[in-house]
Amino acid sequence: MTYAPGLPKGATFYSANKKRVTSEAIANAVEAALEERGVTIEDIAEIVLDLQKPFMSGLTIDTCVENVQGVLAKRELQHAILVGIELDRLAEKKLLSEPLQSLVDQDEGLFGVDETIALGAVSSFGSIAATTFGYLDKVKPKIIGRLDLEKEGKVNTFLDDLIASIAADASSRLAHRVRDDEEKRVSQSNCK
Repeated sequence: MTYAPGLPKGATFYSANKKRVTSEAIANAVEAALEERGVTIEDIAEIVLDLQKPFMSGLTIDTCVENVQGVLAKRELQHAILVGIELDRLAEKKLLSEPLQSLVDQDEGLFGVDETIALGAVSSFGSIAATTFGYLDKVKPKIIGRLDLEKEGKVNTFLDDLIASIAADASSRLAHRVRDDEEKRVSQSNCK
């Protein structure tokens, strides 16, 4: 990898022709893509709140939003979101070749690639995220269900599963952080 002198701040190149995409550009693209598809951070945070409030007294939507944002900062998840949304967009425009076009357009039950991408995105958040993803994929609460049932030329084959993945990841992240905080408090009180 070479770094060319005199280039704008943050611009790095692998060769004279290929510019490295910055983390900021990827994060901005993810935010814009979700917004364009009608998904807000708060929509996802509501799912996290419903999942975690039975286990965490005093849990707020703000804490859930913070954890969704933390999850969305992970590059692997950002890449999965961009790929999935792009495939949904291409299917809406009928730009995929057959039989892939029909599989994605109809959200064929045996297709499974949409779940595979979403499951890959939960892998860095552990078994809690994986099992929670399975639950959300089956139950399809709130925005996940709305995306799954949306018609009128919309294709959300990948997006509904990716939103389930984000919510599952944020729930796992939150559960681990709460446990870490509890252990710190217990440890500090034992030291006194």
